[in-house]
Amino acid sequence: MPPPEPVAEATAAGTPVFALVAGEASGDQLGAGLIHGLRERWPDARFVGVGGPRMVEAGLEAWYPADKLAVMGLVEVLRHLPELLRIRGDLLSRFNVLRPTAFIGIDAPDFNLTLERKLKARGIHTVHYVSPSVWAWREQRAQKLGRSADLVLCLFPMEPPIYARYGVRAQFVGHPMADRFALVTERLPAREALGLSADAPVLAVLPGSRLGEIRRLGADFLQAARRCQQQIPELQVVVPMASPACRAAFEQIADGLGIDLRSADPASRGSIVLVDGQADQTLLAADFVLVASGTAALEAMLAKRPMVVAYKVAPLTYRIVTWFKLMRTTRYSLPNVLAGRDLVPEILQDACTPQALADALLALYADSAGRVALVAEFERLHRTLIGDANRSAAAAVAALVEDGGAH
Repeated sequence: MPPPEPVAEATAAGTPVFALVAGEASGDQLGAGLIHGLRERWPDARFVGVGGPRMVEAGLEAWYPADKLAVMGLVEVLRHLPELLRIRGDLLSRFNVLRPTAFIGIDAPDFNLTLERKLKARGIHTVHYVSPSVWAWREQRAQKLGRSADLVLCLFPMEPPIYARYGVRAQFVGHPMADRFALVTERLPAREALGLSADAPVLAVLPGSRLGEIRRLGADFLQAARRCQQQIPELQVVVPMASPACRAAFEQIADGLGIDLRSADPASRGSIVLVDGQADQTLLAADFVLVASGTAALEAMLAKRPMVVAYKVAPLTYRIVTWFKLMRTTRYSLPNVLAGRDLVPEILQDACTPQALADALLALYADSAGRVALVAEFERLHRTLIGDANRSAAAAVAALVEDGGAH
């Protein structure tokens, strides 16, 4: 990476400059929406930092791609730590020269909070967009965030009251995905767009957007899908791939299992088809969904599609979390957390086997009345998340900048 450019000279006097760092596909979406929202207020603003293709398309000068930061789990982070520290040090140097109007760390708390704390100490406004799951484990992290960020932008309504207990400024802005999905959704247009049969059942399989998730869940998900097809021969299986790297890893897993994904015809019943991106369309086309726990489970809920949620982390990571009792919730998937009860099946860690996944999926598919009830509950939860998030987040950042914030 070359030394920092003369950023102070490259930015016109009086032009606001926003530094953003996002670490994965979901952060890239949030960052792009925030850039659009800030541009409505400041059309000439400059945006720099770390982001993915959506943020770049929205106008970000990306010094590093977002996937450099997309590392999950304690063990995985340790392996990539030298490069992560080098990137963070370079960003800090650049931001010290640039003196942005505000720094916005989008998710990736392990990476962003240190940046935020150091920049805040230098008098730069700092925002953390997406609260860590303080409702799930280590609630006291809310206090740590307050030492790093002047403002926390929350996607879920249960989060700001937690921060209030620690005297931290936090605001619920709504969830951008809730604005993206209609309250009532249709299957047929999505099936037509993907070239799927209109009348055969469709299973959407979403094994995650990180390579680690693909490697841990890919084989289980593929084998579970095949077992479902043995019971439902006409079943079409569609797997959206978050990136070319994820696709290559998934195809390699399929090759090892003797499953040919490269020649599958989308309209052929009993096929397993990969599509690039198009996760929303895939969910809308589906009758039911197998999904890795995380943002994709929320997407499935907003698409109003019944689901089975699976979750696996590195074995050592799981043991550490279990041994030290770091979790404060018995629910992991966002639909269940938002509902405060067990709406959808969660199959975790050692229990996550192809047969267990297939059994849960087949039971879900057979329970038509249960699926109807789930759709109604998903619609209710959807309403609680609507807040015109991109504009709300931009307005919150603008208020922080214009009222001086709290250093």
